[in-house]
Amino acid sequence: MLRPLLLLFVPLLAGSAAAEEEGEERLPTKCEVCKFLTLELQSALDKTKHSKEVLELGEVLDNGKRKRKIKYNTSETRLADAMDNICVRILQYNIHAERPGSLRYAKGTSETMMTLKNLVSKGVKVELGLPFEMWDEPSAEVTDLKKQCEKMLEQYEEVVEDWYFHHQELDLERFLCMSHVLETNNQG
Repeated sequence: MLRPLLLLFVPLLAGSAAAEEEGEERLPTKCEVCKFLTLELQSALDKTKHSKEVLELGEVLDNGKRKRKIKYNTSETRLADAMDNICVRILQYNIHAERPGSLRYAKGTSETMMTLKNLVSKGVKVELGLPFEMWDEPSAEVTDLKKQCEKMLEQYEEVVEDWYFHHQELDLERFLCMSHVLETNNQG
């Protein structure tokens, strides 16, 4: 007995002509880039904020002791560790086309992709314009988000350091994004 084959054609979510006709922004905005940069940096810093580790700096003296000790959780080393590969972590995000604004970037599989994968597992042929094996690869939007993150981090590295050493009581997103990266008319 032959079962009828249902063919479902779905245009690529990131580059569909319908999305472009509606005038939606598909590439990440400066605001979105800054939001996710600060979110990932704060997350990395939060993982080590309760560290009891002490770094010994300076030359070893004749008696075998180092010149000074610094707590890791307030050290430049902690910031450098947190900033290392911070933008690579953005590649873990996916596009959730069903969500508005910056909420469309999130970790995990989107409802749309889960539905499509479920259809494929039930034998429905779904055509996205790219092989099934590439469905979980970072989209062009996410790759652009990572690239813009790297540029922004390089451009505002001194601002991040200033926040880390002198203003940690302030929210990082507000400090970096609203006070330094975004112009007043772009803060919405």
